[in-house]
Amino acid sequence: MPIRNVMLAFTAGMLLLGGCALQPQSPDESRFDALVTTPQLDSRLSALEDSLAQRCESDADRLESHTARLDEVGESVNAMSGTLGSLRAEIKNLGDETSAPPADCPTSDIEALENKTLLGRTEWVGFPTIGTYLKARIDSGANTASISAKDITEFEREGENWVRFNLALDEDDTVIDSVRDKPIEAEITRRVRIVQASGEESRPVITLLMRLGPIKQNVDFTLNDRSHLDYPVLLGRRFMLDIALIDVSQSYLHERPEYPGGESADSAAQDEARDGKDDKE
Repeated sequence: MPIRNVMLAFTAGMLLLGGCALQPQSPDESRFDALVTTPQLDSRLSALEDSLAQRCESDADRLESHTARLDEVGESVNAMSGTLGSLRAEIKNLGDETSAPPADCPTSDIEALENKTLLGRTEWVGFPTIGTYLKARIDSGANTASISAKDITEFEREGENWVRFNLALDEDDTVIDSVRDKPIEAEITRRVRIVQASGEESRPVITLLMRLGPIKQNVDFTLNDRSHLDYPVLLGRRFMLDIALIDVSQSYLHERPEYPGGESADSAAQDEARDGKDDKE
């Protein structure tokens, strides 16, 4: 039954209960409004119907919007469920990989460095077969080693080429006195060609047993007069290859060797203090 008909029936019933007649108003009742007329009631009922219809339409729109939103949330949840499933599979695979024993890491270069001897820019070197110690400059820019020599004379011994020479030293060079003017003989192992501004020359190369700190080995030396330089011995990169490194900020990191007729290693500091000039090659 429409709401309007219900309201009309309700109003009619109320009028019948009141005797279908209006009692005369007392003076105190004059302040109340007269009963609404049927047109007024119809108008109010129509307004109420319109309001209820608008509310129903609004609620229907909100319900439709919520339903659409729920559908979107459902789709998102389904997508997230698929993603979580993929992540679980990846995590499982990672767990299987980490459970395997780790592969051996490649050997670090640091280990190779630890097996090399650290040298300063200058060091004491000893020559057991000659019986003396000398100061040496360590220079990675040079290829071969060199020892200061003079009075170089080549000769033949038992079909082999030999050389005789003396150490070329000045008065300030530290050396055991008995060796300063002692002739030294050695077999020529090869020759090197030296190119200089003044021209080319061929120098003999000899092999001498040399000691530097923990290093003791045969080293090839070219013979050359270095008496105008600070250090009678030069050690190049061929000597240092695979066995030594240079720290140019330090010098005399290793103890001076001791030989008969020479000073003790403890007195080497006095000789080291005389270093002052630049050794220019």
